[in-house]
Amino acid sequence: MIVVAVASGTSADACDVAAVDVEWDRDTIAMRVLGTTESALPDGLSARVLAILPPARLGIEDVGRLDTDLGHAFADAATVGIRDLAGGVADLIVSPGQTAFHDVVGGECRGTLQLGQPAWVAARTGLPVVSDLRASDVASGGHGAPLASTFDALWLAGIADSAPVAALNLGGIANVSVVGAGGNLLASFDTGPANCLLDIAAAQVSGGAQTSDVDGTLALAGRVDEAFLDRLLADEYFALAPPKSTGRELFSADFLAAARAGIDISGEDLLASLTEFTARTIGDALRAYGVGEVVVSGGGLRNPALMQAIGRQVAPAPLVRAEERGIDGDAKEALLWALLGFLTWHGVPGTVRAGDRVSTGATEPRVLGRITPGAAALELPAPRNSGPRALVVR
Repeated sequence: MIVVAVASGTSADACDVAAVDVEWDRDTIAMRVLGTTESALPDGLSARVLAILPPARLGIEDVGRLDTDLGHAFADAATVGIRDLAGGVADLIVSPGQTAFHDVVGGECRGTLQLGQPAWVAARTGLPVVSDLRASDVASGGHGAPLASTFDALWLAGIADSAPVAALNLGGIANVSVVGAGGNLLASFDTGPANCLLDIAAAQVSGGAQTSDVDGTLALAGRVDEAFLDRLLADEYFALAPPKSTGRELFSADFLAAARAGIDISGEDLLASLTEFTARTIGDALRAYGVGEVVVSGGGLRNPALMQAIGRQVAPAPLVRAEERGIDGDAKEALLWALLGFLTWHGVPGTVRAGDRVSTGATEPRVLGRITPGAAALELPAPRNSGPRALVVR
């Protein structure tokens, strides 16, 4: 199948697009990357996404219109993927949607909401669409996040024989998958914030002129405020054992304001401290697993200050860019969604076990998402009896 995946992450800054030719031969999935790109969201749409996040109080009219407008944006991105990356031909679209609310209370995920109506994507492309991939896992007692573990376990299985390997993704939130010998998944969870608090602080410090700490310039010019850092690290999320997930609902502008209360801190020191906060929480999360290598993907790769800080915290394990392991670090999320949508199409669960339980905390692995028909009637293949044991990406 030729699968086109379109996905907007926690930062809601653009839509990642990937087109892949996927073949399932015996126990191996071979994924040939036809192309990847980034599709800009229409003017003002990103700001509207961020504006609905808690503690915002919006009406159902705002949510409904955003669901429609995101659906159109994802349809635009899918059209770009089909036309420019897949040579005008595709079989399936995967559009997981924009996470608008992830309801975690006391370490339990009670629900999750993704916006971006898939019917608009199906209508524009004429193809079936796999969407809403988190909810069925949540309904089975899981967190519905992170869902990278299936991809990571297959991808890194061949290099984790001598010591566990961690896949670290630095989006708005940082998540890790720890893969052991033979591709056995040891853990997969959100460690805490990656870029989300840095982006908020950069906008505050620059008076809105910057939406991120470009090249880590602000952080590199500052010093870590230990009292401020201690407040950040005291949040109860970091004491929770995996499986666990989080989002901008917790690590928000309000969270940052509460941590800063009564502390006089300069803009550069604020960014330096937040950068160290992200690095410290990642290092603390991985320390117990004795990883021999940390493979990094996501937008945080482009922040030298963040990469240096993480490198210090996970040493002596080296930081390795995803490209060195055969994956475009900027496109990894889109490739992940393409794989999960392909598994859904074949009736195979998109979650895997870590030890004696599902990595997300669910009671059992589940087939993820829902399928919206395209122009033709759905003709699904017979469900597979078992999942893949290997993944080859070309």
